Amino acid sequence: MLPALSASRWQQIFLYIMTNHLYTHTSLSEVHQSIDTTGGKKTGLKKILSFFGPAYLISVGYMDPGNWATDLAGGSKFGYTLIWVLLMSNLMALLLQGLSARLGIVRGRDLAQANREAYPKYVNFILYIFAEIAIAACDLAEVLGMAIGIQLLTGLPLVWGVSITVLDTFLLLYLQALGMRKMEAFIIGLVAVVAISFLIEIILAKPDLGEVALGFIPHTLSAEALYIGIGIIGATVMPHNLYLHSALVQTRKIERTDAGIKQAIKFNRIDTTIALNLAFFVNAAILVLAATVFFKTGNSQVAEIKEAHRLLPSFLGNLAPILFAIALIAAGQSSTITGTLAGQIIMEGYLSLRVNPWVRRLITRLLAIIPALIVIIIYGENNVDALLIFCQVILSVQLGFAIIPLIHFVSDKKTMGIFAINTITKIAAWVIAVVLVFLNLKMITNEASGIFSADAMGPKIILSIAGILFLSLLVYITIFPLLGKRKIPASIQMHADVHSLKDLVIPEFHKIAIALDFSENDEKLLAFALGQGKQNTHYMLVHIVESASAKLLGTDSDDYETRKDKERMDFYVSYLQKLGHTAEGYLGFRNRAKEIVRIVKGLKADMLVVGAHGHTGLKDFIYGETVNSVRHELKIPVLVVNV
Repeated sequence: MLPALSASRWQQIFLYIMTNHLYTHTSLSEVHQSIDTTGGKKTGLKKILSFFGPAYLISVGYMDPGNWATDLAGGSKFGYTLIWVLLMSNLMALLLQGLSARLGIVRGRDLAQANREAYPKYVNFILYIFAEIAIAACDLAEVLGMAIGIQLLTGLPLVWGVSITVLDTFLLLYLQALGMRKMEAFIIGLVAVVAISFLIEIILAKPDLGEVALGFIPHTLSAEALYIGIGIIGATVMPHNLYLHSALVQTRKIERTDAGIKQAIKFNRIDTTIALNLAFFVNAAILVLAATVFFKTGNSQVAEIKEAHRLLPSFLGNLAPILFAIALIAAGQSSTITGTLAGQIIMEGYLSLRVNPWVRRLITRLLAIIPALIVIIIYGENNVDALLIFCQVILSVQLGFAIIPLIHFVSDKKTMGIFAINTITKIAAWVIAVVLVFLNLKMITNEASGIFSADAMGPKIILSIAGILFLSLLVYITIFPLLGKRKIPASIQMHADVHSLKDLVIPEFHKIAIALDFSENDEKLLAFALGQGKQNTHYMLVHIVESASAKLLGTDSDDYETRKDKERMDFYVSYLQKLGHTAEGYLGFRNRAKEIVRIVKGLKADMLVVGAHGHTGLKDFIYGETVNSVRHELKIPVLVVNV
């Protein structure tokens, strides 16, 4: 029998919980510091490889189906002339992703958390809404792209393909249950499929390398080319990736010394350079393929994924469309996983809102699927590619609201110390921010010119107000960190302030209920229950009979399992009574969680001891989550024992 806990022991437990739970708010807490890079055996190449992984999860966002739509449109309409835009956006991405990784490594904060700590509550709420819009646009592009890939490969209607993508929620749960390393390996495998597919297609297309090289020379763009170019930038430099990278680097446990942090920044820079250059190759391959196969043959009207797939066999043979569809599915599958992770980071970082992981991911997925279904049902499948490009333009418009705060955070010597970025990097970052904001304003002005030339006043007023608010918020988030170092109230407070700990009342439990599963775990559960009580404590043993007869007949059940359960219960009660304890046994029937709650409430127990089997992901879905269901229904302490 375990001894009752003393008052001092209760105080130790209470203080441990206060210091290790209440004040711990980590990004992606399920996998935070789950990969140890500090092990003594990790030297040389092994040390470097232990840091590799996060950037590959980032890179999939740079080759998602939204990129395909803009790359295909750019290549088929303008040939190789937009390759320089791809190169410029890739260089921007390298710098910005490096800043994002630096923020996560040095401060241990993701971008959403840093925003919550730096800006007032109302500004953070607007930034959160904008971030969610960016996630929805990104997710919509990924869902549509993957559904198109499924349709091209199998012939399944697009509506059904979109609906199937909801299953990604459970795939992500399963991958996270396997661990971060296995998730990264899965994503890298999908990236390899995309890269190899386009390498083969480029070999088949045989582009003129001299003409391709000329595409790297910058030149002015027409209004239509600017729209596609901004879409390319929006599809490449994606705001949700800045949030995601600052969180993913925290999956590595590093030495919190100047040397350890410097090493982590260095290895993550290498990781980012390799991964994003691979993404650049894929994007360039799509654009070059479209330029070679369609623009050079006079098919400049090919700006849609399905149209490109349909025409590929006549130019490159029957293998090309199969590779094209497989690569599209792989790109959509990989990017939708990372997009869902980004949604989790944004929700938890800005709102500190923690809900059941599968519920959160299901909501994120539905926010993308529902708009996709509405567009397909109302407007038909022919407008899907235009929607994909529009999604990328939305992402580009959101970029300023992620980049500007990021630059401020990594420039702040008070929080970054010696790891604050140098003057040259700071200038380059601000130039990128200014260029992106300028291009966005130019694109919006071009698109709005048609509205302002019309006679209707309503759209003009709405657009003018939206433009003023857009510019005002950009100016505010740019200037606010420079105005003063005054401390602002916590934007969203994680927990109430604790000023002192005194007059702790040590509880005594007079009625302890024990939920038993009649297995080898019962001995451990009974021991823990006895450890919480005293000599006069009343122990109430509870077991739920779950045979087919019990579920159908309830208390009238008299099958073999019910009789055996009664015998086991009588044995346990008799055993405890022989030890000198007061004990009774109660059998419940039908629903396990509901019956435990009903019996415990009816007995007016003041504590419940229940076992947890450590199921996660799919097992939770199969076996049910008894512990969570029970503890949310009870107002008494619930001691969960890992069995």
